[in-house]
Amino acid sequence: MKKVAMGMLIVALLLAGCSSSDSSGKADAKKEEKEEKVVKKGLLNVEVTLPAEFLEDQDVDQMIKDAKEDGVKEVKKNDDGSITYVMSKAEHKKMMKDMQKSLKETLEDTKNDEAFQSIEDIKVNNDFSRFTVVVTDKESYENSFDAFASITVGMTGMMYHLFDGKDADKIKVTVAVEDKAGELIKEAVYPDALDDLQKDLEAETGSETTEQ
Repeated sequence: MKKVAMGMLIVALLLAGCSSSDSSGKADAKKEEKEEKVVKKGLLNVEVTLPAEFLEDQDVDQMIKDAKEDGVKEVKKNDDGSITYVMSKAEHKKMMKDMQKSLKETLEDTKNDEAFQSIEDIKVNNDFSRFTVVVTDKESYENSFDAFASITVGMTGMMYHLFDGKDADKIKVTVAVEDKAGELIKEAVYPDALDDLQKDLEAETGSETTEQ
């Protein structure tokens, strides 16, 4: 459940970041351009930068301490609030293997979480670009909050590709929801699905305000 909660926290942080960037104009556009590449791969070292939006409510000093204890060559705080990890290519390769393991554990935790009653299985392809959430039936899925699990799955896939060095604007992670018979119930492509979710939330908030 802890990993699932962290996934939902990341969703909230990113949605907040998207909302602020829409209203801040050119300054945020430059910031997004700067943070577009989370990973920089050189001849000997790999730099991984976590944007400040990912670090809210986190103990940054403890994160730096833990990273150094795990053998990361250098960890530095940046003026914009982000953190940059500098590691060898071998260390980055190990980190990605650990992320694969953690991702699969997250899927297992989500699948087995009693909070998601309709979910029976979660499958993933080899490059973590497509996830299939298998549910009991359409009615059970749609009459619950189990859709939040799909968001967590999509965000987890996006995080993996970010750390693997893929440009943020090129990441596409598909999450399909199917019933046990294999019939497609819903399909979403991240990060586009986050924009749709934000619009839905804004529409609901606006309607509530109007009613009041």
